[in-house]
Amino acid sequence: MLPTDILNTFEALFAEAQAAGEPDRTAMTVATVDAEGRPSARIVLLKAHDANGFVFYTHLDGRKGRELQGNPQAALLFHWPKVRGGVQVRIEGEVEVVSAAEADDYFASRPRGSQIGAWASRQSESLDARETFEARLARFEAEFEGREVPRPPRWSGFRLRPRVVEFWYAANFRLHERQLHERDADGRWTQRMLYP
Repeated sequence: MLPTDILNTFEALFAEAQAAGEPDRTAMTVATVDAEGRPSARIVLLKAHDANGFVFYTHLDGRKGRELQGNPQAALLFHWPKVRGGVQVRIEGEVEVVSAAEADDYFASRPRGSQIGAWASRQSESLDARETFEARLARFEAEFEGREVPRPPRWSGFRLRPRVVEFWYAANFRLHERQLHERDADGRWTQRMLYP
């Protein structure tokens, strides 16, 4: 569980990002590694957060889904350049697949076009032509016409349970302020400052 002070700091910065006009405050980099230890990173959108962690959704059989299932560790990075002259929030920890009920609830809240797209996409697989994908979209639009679109069986979310949270605040001459919070094996959190 995230301590209240860490969660409150994140919440305050998250609210400031919206007030500052960040294009999408939910955009975050997710970094994973494959079976050979080779890293990869991509931008995804934060869909939920609370004391239990940070949640995003994807196809379980896509590259990041496979990598997270093979090595359930990840790093997240938020960058809000319009907040306080520049803020980053770095989060590292263990990941787990969210419950089916949680994934169902979120999937039901998505726009219908996004729901159809989740069925049509074979995320991260090779695509011979855009027309092939458009044909798949049309096929699933027809299949679900006039009824609710169910969640695809291999589409779900991941919750990252933080082990490390760093708040990085920009300063002139690159004399940044860094506050690092870490959870030990017994679940206790400590805080320390880092040199820029």
